[in-house]
Amino acid sequence: MSIPFTQLNKLYIDGAWVSANGPTEAVPNPATEEVIGQAPVGDTASADAAIDAARRAFDSGPWPWLSMAERAGYMRRMHSALVAHREEIAALIIAEVGCAQGVTYAMQVDMPLAHVLKAIDQSLHDATQQIPVEATPNPFNPGGPMILGSGSIEREPIGVVSGITGYNFPFLLNLAKIFPALLAGNTLVLKPSPFTPYSALLFGEIAEQIGLPKGVLNIVTGGVEVGSLLSSDPRVDMVSFTGSEAVGASIMSQAAPTLKRVHLELGGKSALIVRPDADIQGTALGAIAGLTVNAGQGCALLTRFLVHNSIREQFVQMAKAVASQMKIGNPADPSVVMGPLIRESQRAKVEHFVASGRDSGATLVCGGGRPQGLDKGFFSDITLFDDVRNDITIAQEEIFGPVGVVIGFDSDEEAIAIANDSRYGLNGAVATADAAVAYQMARRIRAGSVYINGGGGKMPYAPIGGFKRSGIGREFGPDWLKEFTQEKSIIYPIGR
Repeated sequence: MSIPFTQLNKLYIDGAWVSANGPTEAVPNPATEEVIGQAPVGDTASADAAIDAARRAFDSGPWPWLSMAERAGYMRRMHSALVAHREEIAALIIAEVGCAQGVTYAMQVDMPLAHVLKAIDQSLHDATQQIPVEATPNPFNPGGPMILGSGSIEREPIGVVSGITGYNFPFLLNLAKIFPALLAGNTLVLKPSPFTPYSALLFGEIAEQIGLPKGVLNIVTGGVEVGSLLSSDPRVDMVSFTGSEAVGASIMSQAAPTLKRVHLELGGKSALIVRPDADIQGTALGAIAGLTVNAGQGCALLTRFLVHNSIREQFVQMAKAVASQMKIGNPADPSVVMGPLIRESQRAKVEHFVASGRDSGATLVCGGGRPQGLDKGFFSDITLFDDVRNDITIAQEEIFGPVGVVIGFDSDEEAIAIANDSRYGLNGAVATADAAVAYQMARRIRAGSVYINGGGGKMPYAPIGGFKRSGIGREFGPDWLKEFTQEKSIIYPIGR
């Protein structure tokens, strides 16, 4: 059966489909290893053409000077077109990413579409601020009439933005570059992960459907050399990247000589604190369910379980029981809870960390290998370690797989100290019967988001981003568009 959008075999540059210069690359279904399509692979010449088109569209095109309402109109049409293609987009993600159907529809497709609709609504609120009126002496004629002055603070687009995205939630991540950048009046060059090219190329079709002006959105696939050019070229004014900490640091270094704005959403090793009065069964279920989300390939997933020693054994046994009931397999089956990892290289990385956990003296509670009966595909067991010290590798490194570690603690102070003893600070959580204590603890956890007893739903107005090495800047939330604009003061006399 043909997978939607896998017929796209060209790059989208300057409003047209352009052949890539090099050979195509086979894109496998990670659950079956069957090839779903031959994707075009861009090179530096392709990226150069895309940057040039975006630069021209910003400097000479109408897009930056349209009213916010006009740009919002285009983006509403894009949103409507994406909603109309919801089923095809989900089918693509299931085959291209290997993500289970429940997670695909809820988190990969529906939630981001709902969030960007809120962003469009927010964009229509005028962000211009008036500077207070002041009467001041004229510095060139101190004895003469005073000057009455005021002004305004405007927000303007930054210019050409390069958006570089990861493979784990590709449709969501591409949306999170396209919508705010374009709403703010920028032009964009989008480069997806080589593992998930079609989740980006589909936006070329949508851009054509809605009549987006040429050069406003450009989509180029490719590898490291393409990303390096998008991060270093002086014609690019801003880089927005979602992916690993190591690549984020490299992008920041490449951007430094041209003093670009850098927006980074990076990795995490987020802690769930389970206090002694927590609902053990519900918390254990949620903890293991979190590990299964996209096979653990999520930067904000909770993977360090800090459990009070008085209930740790109960928590571990409950978590083990829950893990044994989770169905792993081909996400084409709607009853499957967890699909495969994206590639064999990622599975090898996960298995390396599991071996490191064993060697460190941690206790393997469950998993640690590959599910039986799944000989094809890049599947991994749900794995849980107990008796983990926070200073060992599996407690400090982002594994990006379905691996959780249990670390005991004896006091709230100790739990907070352990949670903060990480170079990351993306997410966190507290499970307890005492909401007031949880709130006080959440204030002290050094992370961009903290969930108390599971949080409060989708929360489209909540900004997402990290402290420390988890990134710079925020996505979503009330100030999302400001990340893609810059301030300008316009000062003028009044009263004459």
